[in-house]
Amino acid sequence: MHFECLAQDGAARLGRLRLRSGEVATPAFMPVGTLGAVKGLSARQLHELGVQMLCANSFHLALRPGLDVIRSHGGLHGFCGYKGCILTDSGGFQAMSLGGRLTNDGTALRLRSPHDGAQVLLDPATVMACQQVLRPDIAMVFDECTAYPADHHTAQASMERSMGWAEHCRAVMQDDDIALFGIVQGGIYPDLRAHSLERLMSMGFEGLAIGGLAVGETAAERLQVLDALCPLMPPHKPRYLMGVGRPLDILEAVRRGVDLFDCVIPSRHARNGQLFTMQGIVRIRNAAHGAARAPVETGCPCPACHDGLSLAFLHHLERNGDPLWVQLATAHNVSFYMRLLLMIRQAIGQGTLEALHRHAREQLETSAPVAY
Repeated sequence: MHFECLAQDGAARLGRLRLRSGEVATPAFMPVGTLGAVKGLSARQLHELGVQMLCANSFHLALRPGLDVIRSHGGLHGFCGYKGCILTDSGGFQAMSLGGRLTNDGTALRLRSPHDGAQVLLDPATVMACQQVLRPDIAMVFDECTAYPADHHTAQASMERSMGWAEHCRAVMQDDDIALFGIVQGGIYPDLRAHSLERLMSMGFEGLAIGGLAVGETAAERLQVLDALCPLMPPHKPRYLMGVGRPLDILEAVRRGVDLFDCVIPSRHARNGQLFTMQGIVRIRNAAHGAARAPVETGCPCPACHDGLSLAFLHHLERNGDPLWVQLATAHNVSFYMRLLLMIRQAIGQGTLEALHRHAREQLETSAPVAY
């Protein structure tokens, strides 16, 4: 892996990330394909929409279809047919969201499979072995995602556990073709975040992620963490903010120097009848769209807008539960995110990011409830 910063606008960075499967222009957004696919879209469609990197989940893939199947395809790229770059998460967040529990000695997490309730053991060696079978371009260390809220003592104990696991992951990772990223933890406490970062930097990871955010904290608390942490992060390594997010959240993080993002919002909002546009969110279930002849967004290259499909037709599909709605809506939302990140990269290169930020704050809808 090689990362190069090409230009800066304030703390925001325009970069180029070279990985085994290709180049990624940063800042970049990764749609979440938990099982190796973004729901409703093919690998070809992802490429046509401008997706540079996909975020998949090693925990879920190890359960279904299982590592033997993916190994027989030569890894996740061969299994899912996606030719671009892939990042795999390690399962720490899933352990928190599914109710994982620490073993008594703190060396592993045990949780129940969401499929059959069977007990699943996650520890650094198991998680790294799994990701080496998947052969992504970027793998994440195994960590404990600190729940919110957590007092300082609890957050510190959780962070220290993650740092021990990160060191173990670094030691057992044997595939030099996979870039391994450490994950900074520490809750909302700047001193814990700084200590976590210092520990990870000493381990020599290729990139650094910021974990444990978008888990219930306020936007102000999240930005306070980024304000304190980003200036301390090494300038020659890519920075990945995990699980974020909403368009304005991405812009705020880019302004502070973050390079990579992932979130389920584009596909989840599509399934819930919400379409992103540069003028705000279109809620397709509104009765007012039942006879509207206009497209979702003029100039959007997604299949729905490019083919001139009307809001009335999309309203009709969603109202009647037609599967075509999910495909068209997800394609539109993914296209929106790709266009937004392209605008951000262009603005950084031209030194106009603050103007884009002001415009976005005026135009983009931020009041819709969002479940990360």
